[in-house]
Amino acid sequence: MNKSKKRHREATIWQRRFWEHQIRDETDYQTHMDYIHFNSVKHGLVDRVNEWPYSTFHRYVRAGVYTWDWGGGESADIGGFGEYVEGV
Repeated sequence: MNKSKKRHREATIWQRRFWEHQIRDETDYQTHMDYIHFNSVKHGLVDRVNEWPYSTFHRYVRAGVYTWDWGGGESADIGGFGEYVEGV
């Protein structure tokens, strides 16, 4: 165990700002899928979710879960789901 892990009392496989989470219900699952699909936009890799070719988003569009224009442009209001906010 390295000094940093000892200092922060870490003994798990998870890094400090990551944690495990069990999906509770369909709404929770959808929230996490939204988070995953929106990451490429959030990190500035593309302007719209549908522009990222390596995403399962395209499969979900074909299945009717998302519309092709979901998560992009000026109307994108996805929020900060999945992000840890200290003190909340």
